[in-house]
Amino acid sequence: MRKIDIFDTTLRDGEQSAGINLNTQEKIEIAKQLERLGVTIIEAGFPASSPGDFDAVNRIAGTVKNSIVTGLARCVQKDIDTTWEALKVAEQPHIHVFLATSPIHMEYKLKKSPEQVLEQAVEAVKYAKKFFPLVQWSAEDGFRTDRQFLVKIIEKVIEAGATTINVPDTVGYASPQEYGELFKFLRENVNGAHKVKFSAHCHDDLGMAVANSIAAIQNGADQVECTINGIGERAGNASLEEIGVAMHIRKDIYEIETGLNLKEIKRTSQLVSRLTGVVIQPNKAVVGKNAFAHESGIHQDGVLKHKETYEIISPALIGEEEVDLVLGKHSGRAAFRDRAVKMGYELSDEKLNKAFQEFKKLADRKKEITEEDLITLLTDQQVSVEDIPLFELKTVQVSYGTENIPTATASVITPEGELKTLAATGSGSVEAIFNTLEQLVNGKVNILDFGVKSVSKGRDALAESVVTLRYNGFTSTGRDNSQDVLAATAKAYLNAINRHLIQENIHGTRQIANV
Repeated sequence: MRKIDIFDTTLRDGEQSAGINLNTQEKIEIAKQLERLGVTIIEAGFPASSPGDFDAVNRIAGTVKNSIVTGLARCVQKDIDTTWEALKVAEQPHIHVFLATSPIHMEYKLKKSPEQVLEQAVEAVKYAKKFFPLVQWSAEDGFRTDRQFLVKIIEKVIEAGATTINVPDTVGYASPQEYGELFKFLRENVNGAHKVKFSAHCHDDLGMAVANSIAAIQNGADQVECTINGIGERAGNASLEEIGVAMHIRKDIYEIETGLNLKEIKRTSQLVSRLTGVVIQPNKAVVGKNAFAHESGIHQDGVLKHKETYEIISPALIGEEEVDLVLGKHSGRAAFRDRAVKMGYELSDEKLNKAFQEFKKLADRKKEITEEDLITLLTDQQVSVEDIPLFELKTVQVSYGTENIPTATASVITPEGELKTLAATGSGSVEAIFNTLEQLVNGKVNILDFGVKSVSKGRDALAESVVTLRYNGFTSTGRDNSQDVLAATAKAYLNAINRHLIQENIHGTRQIANV
């Protein structure tokens, strides 16, 4: 079978989704999980875009060994230099440089002629090749680019040393027939096409990203670029799990091998959803909670008689397996550790003990501990940052009545170790909590988004709260969980503030605490 490389851009294009803001530790954990999943290339970020992105790309490059790590760069020497500094520690240094080539982008965005764009692309690839053995060049908005110009510029960047050519459908405009035909055309008309990989990168503005990606593969693409859960700019990118499973289930017609460890798909999807705060729609193909649910009596009857009557994908294929060991309030540390290891978590003894303590507290309150509960508890410990002093919520209490003004009182340990007790009112319980905790920092905190959802089922389910706020020009998203919605909200708010502290600590500009 023909091998197709899977290029995952969850940490770059995926993180560009509105409302997503991952810290370095979270990016490292996602990268490690992508490595377990078996992706060929991990696009870890855009090093020149911010110190935070540089730090994340650099640390991922030094951590991941079994997947190639790459970083995005404009066709500018400064970007390429910065990307080299971030990636020179990688096992196989790889850079992804891009430049827009469509008439509308060249005229209105770049304000350059086609000749100037061609010259800039060639010079950038030549310069990148001085440092990187693997150079991917992308024709941004490639699908809407004049074909003769596209052939010409691709030939020139191949001569300059490019090893991969990416022709993206940047705005999700193509149909599968058109996009597939473009790759066939390039394969047949570009001199030197046999020397490079061709890569497809599709956006989902018209709901065609996966179909277009598969059409490209069928017409000569050697690599497909995608994200976990299909997250990304605007309507998102092609969904990795859909492409990977489709290639496997229909290998009879595609005759493609991806190298993915499909049993890691479910966990990867849940990890990305948890850390980004982007909920997976219930009817999402492959990983949605209804993907293997059967409501219709006819369907239920068929599945009971033979699963393949209505299930073309086995839950076990993507790691959706039943675990025989039941965890509850009488379970011990050994059983808890065993489950954590089987679920793929690598935790230090200290972090495992903290997760176990939280598990025991939860088990005392809940009749049934679900897989979702465990993922929440273990992920919280896996992405925690131990060496930076942060705010810690000790208690929160809200006084509320339909005839009274909601009042929140909170006790918080500051990063300096001081216990502070604060109180404030609000038009509702949540606003009262926000107003109370805002007193911990210098200045106004703007709440950009707030949401609460159930992690698992039942009246005793964990509630997960997500708070996105903006402070001093920095946007951060905090998450936490509790059986009490208001406690989860208070902890999520502090989690967002702590993310701000972490970033300021990394960059040496810590000014946030009002202590």
